[in-house]
Amino acid sequence: MNKAPRRSAKSRPAVNIMLVAQAGRLSYEALLFAASLRHADPDFSGRLIIAEPQPGDHWPNDPRLKPHICEALEMLGAEIIPFENTHFGHEYPNGNKIEGLSVLPEGEPFIFFDSDTVVTGKLSQVAFDFDRPSASMKREGTWPQIELYGPGYGEIWKSLYDRFGLDYAASLDPSQPDEYWQRYMYFNAGWFFGACPRVFGQRYLDYALAIRDDRPDALVCQELFPWLDQIALPLVISSLGGGRPGPELAGLDGDITCHWRILPLMYARESDHVINTIEAAAAPNKIKKILKEYDPIKRMIYQGRGQKVRALFDRDALPRREQVIRNRIKREGFWMR
Repeated sequence: MNKAPRRSAKSRPAVNIMLVAQAGRLSYEALLFAASLRHADPDFSGRLIIAEPQPGDHWPNDPRLKPHICEALEMLGAEIIPFENTHFGHEYPNGNKIEGLSVLPEGEPFIFFDSDTVVTGKLSQVAFDFDRPSASMKREGTWPQIELYGPGYGEIWKSLYDRFGLDYAASLDPSQPDEYWQRYMYFNAGWFFGACPRVFGQRYLDYALAIRDDRPDALVCQELFPWLDQIALPLVISSLGGGRPGPELAGLDGDITCHWRILPLMYARESDHVINTIEAAAAPNKIKKILKEYDPIKRMIYQGRGQKVRALFDRDALPRREQVIRNRIKREGFWMR
């Protein structure tokens, strides 16, 4: 496989951040991300690019952002760039992160973030090695689901690496036991990065379509949706010379970014620093006026329900299973999304 050309640190341009946003929940999440980036890292010198899907055959409704949300994002320095859905859309919106990479400048390093993320520290100071792509390890063993008498983890993952001519053995974590899910490289697609979005994006699209349309035999009993983006991602990263993130990236999903996912869960689980940063970033009146249009943000952040959720849990002794946390929040009547 051809890899993106390596460049010296001196010749490397500023990094571009990419989010996908469209009408509805994602637009408010993107605005909160942009506000948090400017609040927590005002010295960030790269571009914040919002990839916006356009109306077409793959969308039953218009997915474009409302004009006043566009204005607010642009006020925070974001650039909104449209893209067309050729292969994915309403039936698999996770595919937006794959197709949206096509709008980023060729040859310039990029970081993709899911919109349900906030910046809580100096992202500009993270020591990214863009020539060694990586992605988030804040994940659970969601895929594959092993069937009785069916292929195991090793056979399933090896079939994918073999399909694309990749080094399966190099992807394994030898510190983990055979047939335990963490032995096999699997990421959360909530953030990932690379040296060139066009190379990365085309590889991502090729692999995802190949898995969707002509899966290896070992995957015949496996559900591909909604996991397709996370199935293809480690293969793309392997093909481009990357792997699991090193300690220099510990601030992602740590002190520098937080992939919060669902607001009640965020208030239940995340640190005081994360909560304080989000509430401060959301406080300016121009931001508040728009964010309050989205009911979960209005209730959780501005009307104090998030703090009530927070009071239900001890962050130093949280239940190990997320479902236990969810059930407690629901019983108390605070669950929203």
